[in-house]
Amino acid sequence: MSRTPATLTASSTIDQWLGHPEGGPVLRGFLAQAGTDEAALGPARSMPLQQLVALSQGALPQAAVDDLVRRVNGGIIPEADGSAWQERPVAGRFEGRTVIVTGAGSGIGRATASRVAREGGRVIAVDIAADRIEDLTASLDDYQVVPIAADLTDAEAVARIIAGTEGRIDALANVAGINDDFSPLHEVSDAMWSRVFAVNVEGLMRLTRAVLPVMLDAGRGSIVNVASEAGLRGSASGVAYTASKHAVVGITRSAAFMYAKDGVRINAVAPGGVATGIPMPGTPSAFGSARLEAARVNIPSIADPAHLAATITFLLSDDGVNINGAILPSDGGWSAV
Repeated sequence: MSRTPATLTASSTIDQWLGHPEGGPVLRGFLAQAGTDEAALGPARSMPLQQLVALSQGALPQAAVDDLVRRVNGGIIPEADGSAWQERPVAGRFEGRTVIVTGAGSGIGRATASRVAREGGRVIAVDIAADRIEDLTASLDDYQVVPIAADLTDAEAVARIIAGTEGRIDALANVAGINDDFSPLHEVSDAMWSRVFAVNVEGLMRLTRAVLPVMLDAGRGSIVNVASEAGLRGSASGVAYTASKHAVVGITRSAAFMYAKDGVRINAVAPGGVATGIPMPGTPSAFGSARLEAARVNIPSIADPAHLAATITFLLSDDGVNINGAILPSDGGWSAV
């Protein structure tokens, strides 16, 4: 049960706002003016109100959140009470390490690359969008970030990524991925199947295959693959995405077993709902969407990318020294349902 704070801030959850005698009417009125209501928020109700600014992609500006906070606090914005989760980077945890992070231009990948850099690591930031990793690099101007624009479906791109490491690879976070259009097996097209597997499975396999000789020569290394709740169940997405993430789980377990005695650890993280805006090609299948909608009521919460970065960097670091071959749900409890 979410405790309703005496003072509402932007860090208070949406549920706390809705349960507050003053905040509830104010937020419901705001939603009504926007043409929606609290029922449309679904699992997002567990998120801090502030997080909706990024999740809405401009539909909810910062000024609107600030106005809501002022309206329930006598015209002022009070300081946060510190009860909300805050990222606490571990100084020097990746000092002297080179870490490749794919999908580094946005979402989980960006949060992971940022945290590794702020914890002292040299980050090889890989993304298909050059402008996004240039923006990441600019935002981390005081840290070691090497941006490499690369399409992981292009086999030649892997060689450029490896060259950018200058011969040292301590860790790899395979974060890059795309969703499908929720199509079930009887509807999925060859193009959709091929595209999803090219990014989520083949790209991951090629890059991992390329880094392993460096790690094996060094006698140490850590790899974290981003799977998904779709890699643990059949009710999270369409058949192509679901099958691709099950493949990621299989790759993780096979590699962990094969290299367990060689100093290389391979694990996977299985996120649940995350506010990332993962690319979804095409128009969602009506058939698949109708089936999945009924299952989404079981999602307990929507995570921030920084939450996943905390899990991934733990496994990448020496703090995960005795963890190998694990598929770690980082899903707010969804896998327990």
